[in-house]
Amino acid sequence: GAMSVDSITDLSDNASELLEALQLSHPHELHPRRSRGKKKPLSLNPITWQVPRIVDRCCTHLETHGLQTVGIFRVGSSKKRVQQLREEFDRGLDVFLDEHQSVHDVAALLKEFLRDMPDSLIPRELYGAFLSTATMEGPAQLETLQLLLFLLPPCHSDTLLRLLRFLAEVARHADSSWDPQGREIPGNKMTVSNLATVFGPNILQKEKPGEKDAGALNFEDSAAIILVLQRLIEHHHSLFMVSPEMQCDVLRRLFQTDPDVIEYLLRRK
Repeated sequence: GAMSVDSITDLSDNASELLEALQLSHPHELHPRRSRGKKKPLSLNPITWQVPRIVDRCCTHLETHGLQTVGIFRVGSSKKRVQQLREEFDRGLDVFLDEHQSVHDVAALLKEFLRDMPDSLIPRELYGAFLSTATMEGPAQLETLQLLLFLLPPCHSDTLLRLLRFLAEVARHADSSWDPQGREIPGNKMTVSNLATVFGPNILQKEKPGEKDAGALNFEDSAAIILVLQRLIEHHHSLFMVSPEMQCDVLRRLFQTDPDVIEYLLRRK
Protein backbone atom coordinates (compact mmCIF):
# COMPACT_ATOMS: atom_id res chain seq x y z
CA GLY A 1 0.00 0.00 0.00
CA ALA A 2 0.96 3.62 -0.48
CA MET A 3 0.06 4.72 3.05
CA SER A 4 2.74 5.05 5.67
CA VAL A 5 2.54 3.35 9.04
CA ASP A 6 2.08 6.77 10.64
CA SER A 7 -1.17 7.29 8.74
CA ILE A 8 -2.92 5.21 11.37
CA THR A 9 -2.78 8.28 13.59
CA ASP A 10 -5.25 9.94 11.22
CA LEU A 11 -7.93 7.48 12.29
CA SER A 12 -10.05 7.90 15.36
CA ASP A 13 -8.97 6.32 18.63
CA ASN A 14 -11.74 3.75 18.32
CA ALA A 15 -10.65 2.80 14.80
CA SER A 16 -7.04 2.51 15.95
CA GLU A 17 -8.08 0.11 18.70
CA LEU A 18 -10.02 -1.95 16.18
CA LEU A 19 -6.96 -2.19 13.95
CA GLU A 20 -4.87 -3.29 16.89
CA ALA A 21 -7.41 -5.97 17.77
CA LEU A 22 -7.93 -7.24 14.22
CA GLN A 23 -4.40 -8.25 13.32
CA LEU A 24 -5.47 -9.85 10.04
CA SER A 25 -2.05 -11.20 9.13
CA HIS A 26 -1.47 -13.37 6.10
CA PRO A 27 0.36 -16.72 6.46
CA HIS A 28 3.39 -15.60 4.44
CA GLU A 29 3.85 -12.66 6.79
CA LEU A 30 4.32 -14.96 9.78
CA HIS A 31 7.90 -15.75 8.69
CA PRO A 32 9.65 -12.35 8.65
CA ARG A 33 13.19 -12.11 7.38
CA ARG A 34 15.55 -10.16 9.55
CA SER A 35 17.60 -7.51 7.75
CA ARG A 36 20.72 -6.41 9.60
CA GLY A 37 20.97 -2.69 10.23
CA LYS A 38 17.32 -1.84 9.55
CA LYS A 39 15.13 -0.76 12.44
CA LYS A 40 11.43 -1.52 12.21
CA PRO A 41 9.43 0.34 14.85
CA LEU A 42 6.44 -1.33 16.44
CA SER A 43 3.08 0.12 15.45
CA LEU A 44 -0.60 -0.66 15.42
CA ASN A 45 -0.29 -1.70 11.79
CA PRO A 46 -2.01 -5.12 11.82
CA ILE A 47 0.51 -6.66 9.43
CA THR A 48 3.56 -5.63 11.43
CA TRP A 49 5.34 -8.48 13.22
CA GLN A 50 5.51 -7.47 16.88
CA VAL A 51 8.03 -9.72 18.63
CA PRO A 52 10.58 -8.39 21.16
CA ARG A 53 14.11 -8.50 19.77
CA ILE A 54 15.36 -10.54 22.72
CA VAL A 55 12.79 -13.30 22.13
CA ASP A 56 13.40 -13.57 18.40
CA ARG A 57 17.17 -13.59 18.75
CA CYS A 58 17.19 -16.14 21.57
CA CYS A 59 14.91 -18.45 19.59
CA THR A 60 16.97 -18.04 16.43
CA HIS A 61 20.21 -18.72 18.29
CA LEU A 62 18.82 -21.87 19.91
CA GLU A 63 17.36 -23.08 16.62
CA THR A 64 20.79 -22.69 15.05
CA HIS A 65 23.03 -24.00 17.83
CA GLY A 66 20.92 -25.79 20.44
CA LEU A 67 18.56 -28.30 18.85
CA GLN A 68 20.95 -31.20 19.50
CA THR A 69 21.87 -30.05 23.02
CA VAL A 70 20.79 -32.70 25.51
CA GLY A 71 18.65 -31.28 28.30
CA ILE A 72 18.35 -27.80 26.84
CA PHE A 73 16.39 -25.58 29.30
CA ARG A 74 17.17 -27.98 32.15
CA VAL A 75 20.96 -27.71 32.43
CA GLY A 76 22.36 -24.89 34.58
CA SER A 77 23.74 -21.67 33.15
CA SER A 78 26.19 -18.98 34.17
CA LYS A 79 24.24 -16.40 36.18
CA LYS A 80 26.94 -13.81 35.52
CA ARG A 81 26.83 -14.23 31.73
CA VAL A 82 23.03 -14.32 31.67
CA GLN A 83 22.89 -11.10 33.71
CA GLN A 84 25.35 -9.44 31.35
CA LEU A 85 23.28 -10.37 28.29
CA ARG A 86 20.14 -9.20 30.05
CA GLU A 87 21.66 -5.81 30.85
CA GLU A 88 22.84 -5.37 27.27
CA PHE A 89 19.34 -6.00 25.92
CA ASP A 90 17.85 -3.73 28.62
CA ARG A 91 20.15 -0.89 27.51
CA GLY A 92 18.83 -1.25 23.96
CA LEU A 93 22.12 -2.49 22.54
CA ASP A 94 22.01 -4.37 19.24
CA VAL A 95 23.05 -7.71 20.75
CA PHE A 96 24.04 -10.42 18.29
CA LEU A 97 24.07 -13.94 19.62
CA ASP A 98 26.51 -16.24 17.84
CA GLU A 99 28.23 -19.60 18.36
CA HIS A 100 30.41 -18.12 21.11
CA GLN A 101 27.43 -17.74 23.47
CA SER A 102 26.54 -20.77 25.56
CA VAL A 103 23.29 -22.44 24.52
CA HIS A 104 22.36 -22.83 28.19
CA ASP A 105 22.95 -19.13 28.91
CA VAL A 106 20.67 -18.08 26.03
CA ALA A 107 18.05 -20.62 27.11
CA ALA A 108 18.10 -19.23 30.65
CA LEU A 109 17.83 -15.67 29.32
CA LEU A 110 14.72 -16.57 27.32
CA LYS A 111 13.06 -18.20 30.33
CA GLU A 112 13.92 -15.20 32.54
CA PHE A 113 12.43 -12.73 30.07
CA LEU A 114 9.15 -14.63 29.87
CA ARG A 115 9.01 -15.09 33.64
CA ASP A 116 9.67 -11.43 34.46
CA MET A 117 7.37 -9.75 31.92
CA PRO A 118 5.20 -7.11 33.67
CA ASP A 119 2.16 -8.85 32.21
CA SER A 120 2.61 -12.51 31.37
CA LEU A 121 2.62 -13.61 27.74
CA ILE A 122 -0.93 -14.88 28.20
CA PRO A 123 -2.48 -11.97 30.16
CA ARG A 124 -3.51 -12.78 33.71
CA GLU A 125 -7.16 -11.85 33.14
CA LEU A 126 -7.32 -14.81 30.72
CA TYR A 127 -5.55 -17.23 33.08
CA GLY A 128 -8.73 -18.92 34.30
CA ALA A 129 -10.26 -19.10 30.83
CA PHE A 130 -7.20 -20.83 29.35
CA LEU A 131 -6.98 -23.27 32.27
CA SER A 132 -10.65 -24.19 31.86
CA THR A 133 -9.87 -25.65 28.42
CA ALA A 134 -7.84 -28.41 30.10
CA THR A 135 -11.07 -30.22 30.96
CA MET A 136 -12.28 -30.11 27.34
CA GLU A 137 -11.49 -32.62 24.64
CA GLY A 138 -11.21 -32.80 20.88
CA PRO A 139 -12.44 -30.05 18.53
CA ALA A 140 -14.23 -28.16 21.31
CA GLN A 141 -10.96 -27.69 23.18
CA LEU A 142 -9.10 -26.44 20.12
CA GLU A 143 -11.92 -24.15 19.02
CA THR A 144 -12.07 -22.57 22.48
CA LEU A 145 -8.29 -22.13 22.61
CA GLN A 146 -8.37 -20.45 19.21
CA LEU A 147 -11.04 -17.96 20.26
CA LEU A 148 -9.06 -17.17 23.42
CA LEU A 149 -5.91 -16.61 21.36
CA PHE A 150 -7.82 -14.11 19.23
CA LEU A 151 -8.30 -12.03 22.41
CA LEU A 152 -4.56 -11.55 22.94
CA PRO A 153 -3.02 -8.16 22.16
CA PRO A 154 -1.03 -8.30 18.88
CA CYS A 155 2.40 -8.17 20.54
CA HIS A 156 1.44 -11.02 22.89
CA SER A 157 -0.06 -13.05 20.05
CA ASP A 158 2.94 -12.62 17.75
CA THR A 159 5.43 -13.37 20.51
CA LEU A 160 3.52 -16.45 21.66
CA LEU A 161 3.39 -17.79 18.11
CA ARG A 162 7.13 -17.23 17.66
CA LEU A 163 7.81 -19.07 20.92
CA LEU A 164 5.46 -21.97 20.17
CA ARG A 165 6.94 -22.45 16.71
CA PHE A 166 10.38 -22.61 18.30
CA LEU A 167 9.28 -25.06 21.01
CA ALA A 168 7.71 -27.33 18.40
CA GLU A 169 11.03 -27.37 16.55
CA VAL A 170 12.88 -28.27 19.76
CA ALA A 171 10.43 -31.12 20.40
CA ARG A 172 10.92 -32.38 16.85
CA HIS A 173 14.58 -33.01 17.74
CA ALA A 174 13.86 -34.71 21.07
CA ASP A 175 14.67 -38.22 19.84
CA SER A 176 17.98 -39.40 18.40
CA SER A 177 18.26 -39.81 14.63
CA TRP A 178 20.84 -40.91 12.08
CA ASP A 179 22.50 -39.02 9.28
CA PRO A 180 22.90 -40.45 5.75
CA GLN A 181 26.27 -41.96 6.76
CA GLY A 182 24.61 -43.89 9.59
CA ARG A 183 26.07 -41.76 12.37
CA GLU A 184 23.82 -41.09 15.34
CA ILE A 185 22.59 -37.54 15.92
CA PRO A 186 21.75 -37.22 19.62
CA GLY A 187 18.30 -36.00 20.57
CA ASN A 188 17.84 -33.17 23.07
CA LYS A 189 15.37 -35.26 25.17
CA MET A 190 12.98 -32.29 25.43
CA THR A 191 9.59 -33.65 24.40
CA VAL A 192 6.47 -31.52 24.13
CA SER A 193 5.52 -32.61 27.65
CA ASN A 194 8.94 -31.65 29.05
CA LEU A 195 8.87 -28.26 27.32
CA ALA A 196 5.34 -27.56 28.57
CA THR A 197 6.48 -28.38 32.10
CA VAL A 198 9.39 -25.94 31.85
CA PHE A 199 7.63 -23.06 30.06
CA GLY A 200 4.04 -23.39 31.28
CA PRO A 201 4.52 -21.51 34.60
CA ASN A 202 6.39 -18.72 32.76
CA ILE A 203 3.65 -18.20 30.17
CA LEU A 204 0.51 -18.77 32.26
CA GLN A 205 0.90 -16.84 35.50
CA LYS A 206 -1.83 -16.29 38.08
CA GLU A 207 0.13 -13.72 40.08
CA LYS A 208 2.87 -11.26 39.23
CA PRO A 209 6.44 -12.41 39.99
CA GLY A 210 7.36 -11.42 43.53
CA GLU A 211 3.77 -11.14 44.73
CA LYS A 212 2.56 -13.18 47.67
CA ASP A 213 1.77 -16.77 46.65
CA ALA A 214 3.32 -16.24 43.21
CA GLY A 215 4.57 -19.59 42.01
CA ALA A 216 2.61 -21.48 44.66
CA LEU A 217 0.30 -23.45 42.37
CA ASN A 218 -1.86 -26.34 43.43
CA PHE A 219 -1.48 -29.66 41.66
CA GLU A 220 -4.63 -29.20 39.56
CA ASP A 221 -3.51 -25.83 38.21
CA SER A 222 -0.01 -27.10 37.47
CA ALA A 223 -1.34 -30.10 35.56
CA ALA A 224 -3.79 -27.89 33.64
CA ILE A 225 -1.06 -25.41 32.68
CA ILE A 226 1.12 -28.20 31.29
CA LEU A 227 -1.76 -29.72 29.32
CA VAL A 228 -2.84 -26.37 27.85
CA LEU A 229 0.69 -25.50 26.74
CA GLN A 230 1.09 -28.96 25.21
CA ARG A 231 -1.99 -28.34 23.07
CA LEU A 232 -0.72 -24.90 22.06
CA ILE A 233 2.62 -26.34 20.96
CA GLU A 234 1.08 -29.28 19.12
CA HIS A 235 -1.56 -27.25 17.24
CA HIS A 236 0.00 -23.78 16.90
CA HIS A 237 -0.09 -23.89 13.08
CA SER A 238 -3.89 -24.08 12.95
CA LEU A 239 -4.74 -22.20 16.15
CA PHE A 240 -3.28 -18.90 14.96
CA MET A 241 -4.94 -18.96 11.54
CA VAL A 242 -8.10 -16.92 11.09
CA SER A 243 -10.38 -18.78 8.70
CA PRO A 244 -11.47 -16.98 5.50
CA GLU A 245 -15.07 -17.30 6.68
CA MET A 246 -14.35 -15.52 9.95
CA GLN A 247 -12.35 -12.81 8.20
CA CYS A 248 -15.24 -12.17 5.80
CA ASP A 249 -17.69 -12.03 8.69
CA VAL A 250 -15.53 -9.50 10.54
CA LEU A 251 -15.09 -7.37 7.42
CA ARG A 252 -18.83 -7.39 6.71
CA ARG A 253 -19.56 -6.19 10.24
CA LEU A 254 -16.87 -3.50 10.06
CA PHE A 255 -18.21 -2.27 6.73
CA GLN A 256 -21.37 -1.27 8.60
CA THR A 257 -19.75 0.12 11.74
CA ASP A 258 -16.23 1.35 10.86
CA PRO A 259 -15.72 1.87 7.11
CA ASP A 260 -12.53 3.86 7.79
CA VAL A 261 -10.91 0.70 9.14
CA ILE A 262 -11.95 -1.25 6.03
CA GLU A 263 -10.44 1.42 3.77
CA TYR A 264 -7.19 1.39 5.74
CA LEU A 265 -6.89 -2.39 5.66
CA LEU A 266 -7.53 -2.53 1.91
CA ARG A 267 -4.93 0.16 1.26
CA ARG A 268 -2.37 -1.70 3.37
CA LYS A 269 -3.18 -4.95 1.57
